[in-house]
Amino acid sequence: MTARPLNATAASLLGFLHEGPMTGWDLVSIAQARIGKFWSLTTSQVYRELAAMERAGLIEAGEKGPRDRKPYVLTDAGRLAFAEWIDREPGAENIRYPLLLTVAFGDHLHPERLAAMLAAHRRSHEQQLAEYERELAAGWMPPHGAATLEFGILYERAVLEWFERVGDRLGLDPAATGTDPAGAVSAADRTTAAADPALPSQRRRATGR
Repeated sequence: MTARPLNATAASLLGFLHEGPMTGWDLVSIAQARIGKFWSLTTSQVYRELAAMERAGLIEAGEKGPRDRKPYVLTDAGRLAFAEWIDREPGAENIRYPLLLTVAFGDHLHPERLAAMLAAHRRSHEQQLAEYERELAAGWMPPHGAATLEFGILYERAVLEWFERVGDRLGLDPAATGTDPAGAVSAADRTTAAADPALPSQRRRATGR
């Protein structure tokens, strides 16, 4: 056992180092691209954890390269520490969702302002779903990465379903929240449109909008 139990951010860096030597900048970039949507971490956190793990003998720094960047490699102790961490129970998720916090106190906000916030966040989730679906359709991702991406797809679909309902629950104008039943298309159609820029003009012709 390691003297200092790994936190999840440090463990994720060890996980990436199984793929080969990486600099701190490499690790920041790969972490943001591959786990950043469900595990937040900052550049300062990465470098702080790297320094701590180097002191603990879990990684070793190589010779400085361009821009004084040092490549880090796993040690045997680092591999053991990661193996112990990955075998532990992950624990419960911890949700911090700023929009839900705003909605929880929404009776203190003008309805039009709340509706505008909901519409903006809805569009963001539509775009995120389209991006996830494009990545999955590309077929390049290994199975475990694809499994986390599928979670993201189902999550975004569930959130968009909530957006379909929340306006009615709060008595908001459907047109203001982007859920106007007179002309709005389904969430699935909107994400398809985001993925295919040729579709919106076709839909406008079909709906007369």
